[in-house]
Order: sequence, then structure tokens, then C-alpha cells
Amino acid sequence: MNELHCDVAVIGAGSAGLTAYRAAHAAGKRVLLIEGGPYGTTCARVGCMPSKLLIAAAEAAHVASTADGFGVHASPVRIDGEAVMARMRSERDRFVGFVLEGVDDIPAGDKLRGYARFTAPDRLMVGDHTVVHASRIVIATGSSPIVPEEWRKAGPNVISSDAVFDWTNLPESVAVIGTGVIGLELGQALHRLGVRVAIVARGSSVAQLGDPEVLANARGVLAEELDLRFQTQVVSIVADSGQLALTTRDGEGKERREHFQYVLSAIGREPNVHALGLENAGIERDRRGVPLYDPHTMQCGTSAIFIAGDASDELPLLGEAADQGRIAGHNAAHFPDVQPGLRRIPLTIAFTEPNIATLGAGYKALCSSHKGGFAVGQVSFANQGRSRVMRQNRGMLRVYGEYGSGRFLGAEMIGPRGEHIGHLLSWAVQAGLTVKAMLDMPFYHPVVEEGVRTALRDLDQQLAKPPGSRPDCPDCTPGD
Repeated sequence: MNELHCDVAVIGAGSAGLTAYRAAHAAGKRVLLIEGGPYGTTCARVGCMPSKLLIAAAEAAHVASTADGFGVHASPVRIDGEAVMARMRSERDRFVGFVLEGVDDIPAGDKLRGYARFTAPDRLMVGDHTVVHASRIVIATGSSPIVPEEWRKAGPNVISSDAVFDWTNLPESVAVIGTGVIGLELGQALHRLGVRVAIVARGSSVAQLGDPEVLANARGVLAEELDLRFQTQVVSIVADSGQLALTTRDGEGKERREHFQYVLSAIGREPNVHALGLENAGIERDRRGVPLYDPHTMQCGTSAIFIAGDASDELPLLGEAADQGRIAGHNAAHFPDVQPGLRRIPLTIAFTEPNIATLGAGYKALCSSHKGGFAVGQVSFANQGRSRVMRQNRGMLRVYGEYGSGRFLGAEMIGPRGEHIGHLLSWAVQAGLTVKAMLDMPFYHPVVEEGVRTALRDLDQQLAKPPGSRPDCPDCTPGD
């Protein structure tokens, strides 16, 4: 049995783990990076990058097929599924290669292969070959997509999003279960690439939206293009004549049985913490077994154990993983001198078309923290100048401001160029700008951002009214 000693052990070499390793190493500590699976981050292998490659192909097909709206008539669009997937895999592998180059630059003596589990708060067993004694430990084990075991029994064509990026051709049909970011992005992309797609949701949620008006608008906008079935339960999935028979039940109790080549489970991800032997780590966990931690320091209780990335079950986003990893690695290196690190304003984007973006404080959160103390401004993109020029005039933006201070608090939207508007507005929140200060900023003409100015003007007018003139938050109760 091998034995190793280090100052900091980092479990997991994904985005959070690599950042934690670098932060601790930069502090001059002896750091050991432990990984049991393949190197290469979730984002590069099966997340952000391959999904955007598929979406880019879908956008190209959509633009070509709808060009007649501009008086431009293209030949009938032909989608070569094998070519689409070949480019996606090739570019995906290129992005993964960049990550692997970074891993290769890490000294061999700082890397250990194998799955780790705690045998004590300062001791890990890696595989069946090495005991690691670590003064401090960072848990950065990532997450895995959820596919209910009952569904898996129907066979290998019940998949998670990970499997999509190994396809060598586009399938004939896919049922997507879930209307979160992953389900909507992949569902719309596959639909635009000619795949028969049905998207089924147990509730009525759309991506990360919480504002009831934006949510209702998003449902309507997306349903114009997609076969969206809200308030629908999966009754059963069974193999049948080389396909999958999916039986669902809608909100009125009516059952429907259809056949699909694949069923894609997009109902969420769960942290990879259940095989870590956390019962031996001496740290407190929630009812689902995830360690309790301080989100500003990433420290688990008062222990020398820290957590970062998807394993924390907070926000499964690359930027958040990197920030958490940096904080966890720095504090692990300097323990017991643990300090709060930079946590940025939340920003989440779904790359559907139109884009869906939320940033800063969302509507539901404000109904708890600022009930009666915030105002709302809004704009529809239906008649917004640049949006109509581009024939992308769908969706709406709602912006939130604080009574008294006039401070800009956040926004939710579905609309054109949402990925860019989301960044613009999140920077304003993090900078602590007031609504009036934002209105003093330049707005060029004609740009989609003029819609932002319209919404901010509306918000400024609402903030000038007494708080009592605004209704309370009847729609702020938690929902699906």
C-alpha cells in the first residue's frame, strides 16, 4: 500500500478542482490532484461547448429555412446529420484537448489516478492502492445527470444529455423530459435539425424563470415552435419493437402513448458526493447527504474540508465552479485563516432562441427579501425597432429596482440578444448602479439594447410612485 502526504488534496479535476489546485499551488503548498474518471471538464466534454456546437448548427438550419421572410429564397434546406455530429464531435474534442494540455502541464507528482473516499477527516483512500494524508481537503467531484432507475430499465436508448454528444448521426425522434435549460436547449436544437421532438414537463417551469409574467410569455413564445407539454407526468417507458413506448398523463388525467427512438432525461443533476465516505469526514450534511458549507468561504463547518463546483449543489455553471474553486483552494492553502472570497452577481443564460436570461436578484427572491420594497419595469420586444428589423421580435424583459435608494436589483427576460443584455445588466447590478445612473449611459440607435432603456424608463417611473401603490407579491409562492 502506498502512502502520500500533502498539504492540500483536491478530489476531482474538473473546472472547480483545477482552479482549486492552481490557487493552492500558487500559495506555495504541496497539492495533490486526485481524479478517478477521464480528464477534461464537464463543460468541455458534455456540457457548455458541445451543446453550443449543436445549437449553432440548428441556428444555421433555422436561418436558412426562414429566410423567405426577408424575401430571400434559398434552395430546400438539407440537413446532413452525420456531418452535423462529426463537426460537433471534432470541435468538442478540440476544446477538451485544450483542457488536457493544461492537465499535462501539472507535474506528474501532483496527480493521482483513482476514486477517493474519506477514511478520516484528514485521510483518503484512493482506489485500493494509496492512502493520502492531507492537512486540508477540497471536494470538487462534480455532478451527474439524473436518470431514474425505473426509466433505465427500458434499455440503452433512455439517455442523459451526456450521450447525445456521442451520436454519429441525428435520430428520427426524441422525447425530452424536462423544461430546464438543458432540456430546452437540446430539444429546440434537435427540432430545428429535423428531429421529431416532444418536450414533456411535470410542472410549468421554463428554464430558470421565476417572474410569472416573463414565465407566461416564455411558455407562449416557445410553444409557437415546439411541442411543449406542461403539467404532464411520465407514466411508463418500455422497449417496444426497437423503439421506446412512452406513456404520459396530462393535467386532466388523459393518457397518451407514443413511440420515440430515444427518451432524453433532462430533469436535473445530482452532486457526486455519495461515494466519498462522508460519514468518516466529520462534517455536517443536509438531508440529501450534501455537505453544509459557507458559500462565501466554501468551508464545511469549521473543518479543514472545503467544497467547490457542482458538488456543492449550488449553481451548476462554469463561472460559479471556477469562482468556488478559487475560493476553496485559497482558503485550504491558508487554513485556519479562512476569508470570504469574491462571489459574483448570479447570471444564468439559456441559449434557446429567444435567449432566456436571469441575473441579480430574481422576482421570487425579491418577494421574500424586498416585499413591498421593489418596483418593476418592463418592455415587450414585439415592436422594438431592431428586433423587428431582424424578425426576432418576441419576448419581454422585466427589470427590478429598490424603492428609496433607486438601486438596480436584477432582471428576468426572454428575448433577442439575451446573452449580451444579461451581461450588461449583471455588470450594472454588481457595480451597484442606480436606475437613474443606468439611464445616463449611452444607447446607440438602432440596437436591441434600446429595449433595455425602455424598461429602465418604465422602472424609473414606477420607483417615483409611493411603494404602497404597488401590489404585493401574490404570485411569489414557490411553484414547479
